[in-house]
Amino acid sequence: MPKTITQLPSYKTLFILLFSCLILRLISLSLYPLMDTTEARYGEMARIMFETGNWITPMFDYNVPFWGKPPIFTWLSSLGFELFGVNEFAARVPHLIVGAGVIWLVYKLAKDYFQSSSVGLFAASILASTVSFIILSGAVMTDTALTFSISLSMISFWQAWSNKGKVWGYLFFIGLALGMLSKGPLAIVLIGISLTIWLLPNGRWKKLWNVLPWGYGTLIFLVISVPWYAIAEYKTPGFLDYFIVGEHIKRFIVSGWQGDLYGTAHERTRGTIWVYAIISMLPWSPLLIMQWIRAIKDNKDVEQSTDGFGGFLFFWMLSPMLLFSFSGNILASYVMPALPATALLIVYLHDKKPLPNWLYKIGFITPVLLIVLFSVLHFDLVPKRSEDKILAIWKQQSEATQSDLFYLHKRPFSAQYYSSGKAKQRAADINSWLTTQKTPFFIVQSKKDRTTYPNWLCTQKAQTSKEILLYCQIE
Repeated sequence: MPKTITQLPSYKTLFILLFSCLILRLISLSLYPLMDTTEARYGEMARIMFETGNWITPMFDYNVPFWGKPPIFTWLSSLGFELFGVNEFAARVPHLIVGAGVIWLVYKLAKDYFQSSSVGLFAASILASTVSFIILSGAVMTDTALTFSISLSMISFWQAWSNKGKVWGYLFFIGLALGMLSKGPLAIVLIGISLTIWLLPNGRWKKLWNVLPWGYGTLIFLVISVPWYAIAEYKTPGFLDYFIVGEHIKRFIVSGWQGDLYGTAHERTRGTIWVYAIISMLPWSPLLIMQWIRAIKDNKDVEQSTDGFGGFLFFWMLSPMLLFSFSGNILASYVMPALPATALLIVYLHDKKPLPNWLYKIGFITPVLLIVLFSVLHFDLVPKRSEDKILAIWKQQSEATQSDLFYLHKRPFSAQYYSSGKAKQRAADINSWLTTQKTPFFIVQSKKDRTTYPNWLCTQKAQTSKEILLYCQIE
């Protein structure tokens, strides 16, 4: 049985760190708009789902199915809209609640393993004050739900392995099913990488059959995950081929993959995920590296523990980087599933050889950064990639309800969201378009654009630093 860590920051310090990060993130949810590209795109999908009542297929636009992701991210934000109306807070708060669920799971595992609620709070506060984790947890994205699903499966696996009760075995399979509904087979692959590497040495795999309820667990997994996939394919044939083959094979092995129906592939140098990992783990990555170097110098490996807990955490942490090292299409958010394991590993290494308590106050950098970051966004101290300002003025115009709204340049996703789906992309040829336009219209165009509209009288209604809003009537 592992000993309880005695050299810890005070309970009060840990609680203040955890609470300040969570409450600041909660307050921030309504302080800045949904910004292009990711949040505005996913927010608009959720808004369309809420408006149309189609809870099966996320929609890229009206009548345009989105095959790129399973539906949990849209379900979360759509539920927020049902409860709080269509606004930024409603879109984000369900994701933050899921993020808080991840923090609780980390608290639970650390508390049980070290037999101390203080150690549980220690691990939870480290995770909550990991800058990328707390920011992504309050964002309209797929990564928080994926991280929760993986954390549920991994933590449930360890608890089942440690004979903490049969319920944990069933929760392992529930986590797998939620992962399939969060981001698809990727969740199973990441969990599989972690567990396979950990189980192979020392004959651990021999115990595997008796640890999990394979029969009923598999049934639970299928009952939760398969119906949506079957209905989604029935509703929009072709979904499974695009999602399974395209999104889960070609996206990760074909650099600059051109098959993406909904955007552009994120081409990066292979191995960039390791750089993203160090950045994403801030402010704790320097301490983790310091702890790891000290362990190596002392000839202590994380896998040397009698129960293998250190190795379990280590391979869980490494799994996203191992997988995405071979991918050219990555984002920094792909590291997020590693962050719960990172927090737990820092606590585990602290138990082996404690660092001075004052070093852990580095976590208070995070609430300060949150205050600065969201103040900058709220008070418009930096340009924001969002159409919220100009479309707020558009909504105030008396003609807005009966006139079309066009974008001369490419229509941003935030334009769709903040116009409640009314913003349209104009036809490619202006002259041809104008001959078919019979009613007054609004149009947003770049301030640098000198396009004119012959035979139409256009009046400027609003402007931002980069755009102007015109209202045009036939002369």
